[in-house]
Amino acid sequence: MSLKPPIRYSPDVEDVRPDEDEIIEKLCGTFDTILKTTAQDYGHAVRSVHAKSHGILEGVLRIDEGLPRELAQGLFAGAREHRVYMRLSTNAGDILPDAVSLPRGLALKVLDAPGERLPGADGTTQDFILVNGKVFQARNAEAFLGSLKLLARTTDRAEGLKVAASTVLRGVNRALQAVGVESTTLASLGGAPNVDPLGETYYSLTPFRYGDHIAKFSIAPVAPALTARTGSEIDAAGRPDAIRETVRAEMRGIEGVWEFRVQLCRDLERQPIEDPTVAWPEDEAPFQRVGTITVRPQDSWDAERVRAVDAGMRFSVWTGLAAHQPLGNINRARNAPYRHSANVRQRFNGCPIHEPGSGR
Repeated sequence: MSLKPPIRYSPDVEDVRPDEDEIIEKLCGTFDTILKTTAQDYGHAVRSVHAKSHGILEGVLRIDEGLPRELAQGLFAGAREHRVYMRLSTNAGDILPDAVSLPRGLALKVLDAPGERLPGADGTTQDFILVNGKVFQARNAEAFLGSLKLLARTTDRAEGLKVAASTVLRGVNRALQAVGVESTTLASLGGAPNVDPLGETYYSLTPFRYGDHIAKFSIAPVAPALTARTGSEIDAAGRPDAIRETVRAEMRGIEGVWEFRVQLCRDLERQPIEDPTVAWPEDEAPFQRVGTITVRPQDSWDAERVRAVDAGMRFSVWTGLAAHQPLGNINRARNAPYRHSANVRQRFNGCPIHEPGSGR
């Protein structure tokens, strides 16, 4: 089938709800509950979501040459190389044993990204936040608040109970998947497959401005050493940091290559901006490669790099270029609470959070 031309970005593609400020204030309060609970437990503040990292990688993003005009936008307007950091994580706000199996997250920070910045976006970096699923668990910020409150209520509960519950939820989720049903809620509560994060494909879930157009993003493994791990599960029984140990052992001996892909919006009804629970049909809006990320063999748990990234940096969809402005209710609701979370961590830990420069 022939593809429709990509939709041109204009501010009126968004539908701002009148209650958004009120919901955002409640989100900040719920983040506070998680942050205070975990800070008391650990003696230092951790992220209110995706608290546990499994690997910190340093690599290079190479933007493809000769991209067609519709893809040569924003950060990707010209062929060049950028240093990047990749943070692999799971989504809970507390640091749990890996036997509690949760969705995987990938946060990418691109250094030395020139251009007009988003309001309040310090530095010269561009962040992309992705997970290994195609749809967001909540339709809007109000529903997201409900999910976050559930997460807050389970923060600091007995780890043994969470491990046992995760085992049950994985079984339920497998049964649902066998009949073609995907449950993002079960996955977020511990029912996700305990997969190797190096073999996963990651998606932004929410849409963004893509220069003149609108897009979702994806990062997909293409190196054989990575695709061989797609779908492989990690046995975390008796190993609280099994994922970190697995990634560290694997990355010592392999070169990882991922494609950075862009899914241009071509139909605002079929590919909505305000509802991230709707997957954009890939036959109507295919993902297209715009660059590659290469990570040479390295220690994915190097103490200095982990300290610099985990303690000294934050990742936010609102850190970056105006050309990649986050769009939709969920993205608008992620701005103030995520900044608030980072500020709480910074104050509690006495460790300044800053955007890295382009030099080493």
